[in-house]
Amino acid sequence: MENLSLSPIAVQAVQVLTILLCAPLISGVISKIVALMQGRRGPRILQTYYDLVKLFQKETVVPEHSSWVFIVAPIAAFVCYLTVPLLIPVLTTFGLPLGYMGDILGGGFILSLAGFCVALAGTESDAPFAQLGSSRAMTFGALIEPTVLFIVFAAGVITSTDLPYAMAATVRSSAGEIVRPAHVLAAIAFFMVVLTDTGRIPVESHSGTLEFGMIDEGRTLEHSGAPFALLQWGSAMKQLILYTILIDVFLAPWGLASSTKLTSVLLAVLALMFKATLIGTVFAIIDNSFSKLRLFKITEFLAGAFLLAALSVLVFFLGGG
Repeated sequence: MENLSLSPIAVQAVQVLTILLCAPLISGVISKIVALMQGRRGPRILQTYYDLVKLFQKETVVPEHSSWVFIVAPIAAFVCYLTVPLLIPVLTTFGLPLGYMGDILGGGFILSLAGFCVALAGTESDAPFAQLGSSRAMTFGALIEPTVLFIVFAAGVITSTDLPYAMAATVRSSAGEIVRPAHVLAAIAFFMVVLTDTGRIPVESHSGTLEFGMIDEGRTLEHSGAPFALLQWGSAMKQLILYTILIDVFLAPWGLASSTKLTSVLLAVLALMFKATLIGTVFAIIDNSFSKLRLFKITEFLAGAFLLAALSVLVFFLGGG
């Protein structure tokens, strides 16, 4: 088994399966950590898997005035989340056959398309709370996307490439790359974006069901059965994908497999789970350490991330990069 090697295509399939199968586990671990921080017993670590199985067995109820988009949109979003792991360094230090289909900006566009599909499904439900959540999500998305563009541009000019594998290789090349002022600013900006996109921003509860703070939960309020399971599963996958980009491109691109040997790939899976749990714990601590602010403060938080990304570019061109 030590000398057993996988084909590059097989390793690429393992990358997708890692995101697909391990995303609910990371969500369950983080939920358990949050519960312990709040003095509660909390759900089981594997509870997310049980919930998904239960949802797939339930009947799908479709609102009376919705169209076929209500059913198709969750499937389209799920496919988008399955596509992104093909483009980013999930388990390997080297590019895989389909890893050069698109750059990091292309991966961002695919994630944005998934978010648009989820919001579209919410508006198709013709339910006021779902439409409100979709509207708010798209409003904040309009602030997140320019910030991501600036972050990608900053990372591109710093590393002279826009390919995620090459970016990670540049960061791995020396410790000095980690502490470059331009890189640090871009990494902090992306950290803030991930904090927002995963619902851990210290403004409103990510699991809130009150109308005032209903954003992510509001979009999926009218779904049930298998489509709702796909939305929940997709949300967990999106979280792990963002963690993976933050870890393997910006912060700690170590522990990745340098060959296609089975043992190296399996160790890379374990390393990713450890690092994702660690960064998820950091986000959970931030989420539970601050009093919740008003909803409109999200725009100020995102504006701060945008300014950091712009400052990263400015610092680089002024010679501090």
